[in-house]
This record gives sequence, structure tokens and C-alpha cells, in this order.
Amino acid sequence: MHINIFSVFLLTSICSCNAVTPQPRVPSETSIIENNKSKVPATIRDVLLPKTFERTVYPPQSFAYWLQDVPLKKDNTVYLYDGSLKHNQTAQYAVLDITTGNQNLQQCADAVMRLRAEYLYSLGLYNLIHFTDNEGRQYRFTQPYKRPHFMQYLNTVFGMCGSASLAKELVPVNINDIQAGDVFIRGGFPGHAVIVMDVAENNEGEKVFMIAQSYMPAQDIHVLRNPLHDEPFAWYTLSDAEEIITPEYIFKKTELKRWK
Repeated sequence: MHINIFSVFLLTSICSCNAVTPQPRVPSETSIIENNKSKVPATIRDVLLPKTFERTVYPPQSFAYWLQDVPLKKDNTVYLYDGSLKHNQTAQYAVLDITTGNQNLQQCADAVMRLRAEYLYSLGLYNLIHFTDNEGRQYRFTQPYKRPHFMQYLNTVFGMCGSASLAKELVPVNINDIQAGDVFIRGGFPGHAVIVMDVAENNEGEKVFMIAQSYMPAQDIHVLRNPLHDEPFAWYTLSDAEEIITPEYIFKKTELKRWK
């Protein structure tokens, strides 16, 4: 399921992300990590789970289910929009097989909106594809419902909307109810946003989740490593901690939101 993109003109993106240095990594809890690392995951659904955990099952037509089937590249190198390498190559666990474009547009909140729009586009729910900028102006996808026009529309959205506006569109959700499709977001200038790609749970009710981001400058959307592990590990544990520590940003657990 490769998602093509068409290069178009456009505006300078207003979604900016402020880097925060996470705490140093600590030794991995190797007892909960599967040992079979030879298989390269083809999709989000194929990423190995911690032992004793099972993926949350979502309805086939849901955004959460769609996200679990997003394809991954075999190479986990992250490239910027201009084809150059991202300076930090230690943040990613895997790279989504979704194009970035050749403009500095698809940054943090833009990547979240891209995934949401692609899901609705795949179902033909064109009338539900709309986003609102920080001033309350709404941008709706209109005919022709063709891929080139869709990508042109998205670039307009990326130029006019960002983390500040997206944070207003989403509604708060308790982290204990986390599900794929939810968004950790801090709206602002700068701000940042990452999307929950998958969730799993064990028999004791403990949950783990996987998150993905783009960043600035615009770059490949990538699944984030958990920096609190000393080896590649894609899962974050739900705990009593007040912060969600990612490789390049730290969120508060109260900053989780969901699409209306």
C-alpha cells in the first residue's frame, strides 16, 4: 500500500516543533521484548509486541484499524523533504512508506492531518476531509476527487494549519483510554504533535502504545523509539509518570487528544 504524492507549489508551513532533550536512556527490560528481530515488519501491525501483550482489535472501517495497516519501509533511514539525511538518525524505530513531498510543508501536525486525510480518502469519505486554521477558517476538500487535487489541497492545509489549530480541533481524552489515532499534541508557535499508531494490552490490563511523528524541517513520518530503552524498542508503557518522554520531545500525559 504505497501512497503516491504529487509535487506542487505552496506556502511555508506554520507548524513548528520545539526540540526537548529527553532524559538519558536506562537499560531495557529485556525480559519483555521478543527475541525474533530477523523479520523486517511490513506494516505497523507486524511490529513485534512485548511478551504477553496482544494488539487492541478495532473495527475494520475505523481509523485505528487503518493505521495498523500502514506500510513500513525496509530501510529505516529518515530523509528530509529535500532528499538530505536528517541529522538525528537515532530517534526512529521504523519509517512509514508515505511520501513527504519536496516542499518544507509536511512537518509535525501536518503528518497527523495527512494520515487522517488519507484514511478518509481511502474510504471515499471526501466530505469529511476538512481542517480549520487558527483563525477559524475551514479548508474543505472539494471536487475533483483525484489524487493530484487531493495532494494540492493537503499542501494548502499544511501551509495554513498547524499544531495550534489542530489542538483546537481535537478533544481531550484520558490517557487510560488511549487508542490508535489519538494524538499527543501541544499547540503553539512552536508546538509539536505525534500520533498513536497502535495499542496493545496484557491480561493484567497494562497497556503499551506506539507513536509516530514528522518533525521540522519536513521529513519522513517515522515510528519513534522509546528512548528509555537501550536497544530499539517501539513501545511506550502506560504508567503513573506525568510525562511521555520521546527522543526529541516531552509531552505531558494530559496532552492526549482525539478526533471528534
